[in-house]
Amino acid sequence: MINPQMFKKIQKMQEDLKKAQNEINNSTFYGQAGGSVVKVAVKGTKQVLSIDIKKEDVDMNDVEMLQDLIVVALNDAFKRVDRELEETVGTLTQGIKMPGLF
Repeated sequence: MINPQMFKKIQKMQEDLKKAQNEINNSTFYGQAGGSVVKVAVKGTKQVLSIDIKKEDVDMNDVEMLQDLIVVALNDAFKRVDRELEETVGTLTQGIKMPGLF
């Protein structure tokens, strides 16, 4: 049986995690590729907000290269979201592994 003190700590941790998740979801994360030839912005929910391409630095006839740069920039932004989630959750749970949390 869980003692009341432990139960309160768990509830507090859940509230803190939910608050942190909301903050991350509402934050904007940036990624780039090709020395910032392609820049992207995504929400913490991994919804793409924008893609900025420096047209003067891209051969518009090389569509495959442009596609690759976009993919790399998006993956960079998504990794930043994941890293922020891991760091925040790790801080709040103090390293306790909580399966299925996020």
